[in-house]
Amino acid sequence: MAGGGPASSKHVSSEPNVVPLCDILLVLLIIFMVVTPMIQKGANVKLPEAKNATSQPEPGQLLTVYIRKDLADSSGYVLYLNDKKIESLSLLTAAIESKMEEMEESKRKKVLLKAGLEIPYGKIVDVMDEIKNAQIELLGLVTKQYTSGI
Repeated sequence: MAGGGPASSKHVSSEPNVVPLCDILLVLLIIFMVVTPMIQKGANVKLPEAKNATSQPEPGQLLTVYIRKDLADSSGYVLYLNDKKIESLSLLTAAIESKMEEMEESKRKKVLLKAGLEIPYGKIVDVMDEIKNAQIELLGLVTKQYTSGI
C-alpha cells in the first residue's frame, strides 16, 4: 500500500484551525484601535483657545452644559446637558437640579460650560444665569490649550 496520507488513515485529527480565528481577532483589534479615538461624548463644539488654560476635569466627570449653533433650530442654538438635548433655556435649571439629585456629594454644585466660538457672548451669559439659578457654586468654562508657534 502506497500513500499513507490522511485519506488512507483511520485516525481523524480534531485539532482546531486557529489561523482564521487569529486573523479575525486582529482585524477586530485594528478596527477598535481606529474607531475608539473618534468616539466623543457630548455635543460637538468648536472650543475657543486660551493661553493660560489650566488642567480641567474631564467633561464626563461633572455635569456639562453644551451650547451649539444649530440652523435647523428656530432659536439658532441648541442646549445639551451631558448627552440630553434641552428644549429651551427655561428648562435648563430644572434639568440641572434633577441631575444633581442623582450625583454623589463631591460632584454636586459643579458644572462645566462648553460653548462654541460662533456663540454670541450674550447667549453664553444667559445660559450662565440659568446655571446660577440652579444653585450652582462652581461654574467652569471649558477651553482648549492655545497652540502657537510663538
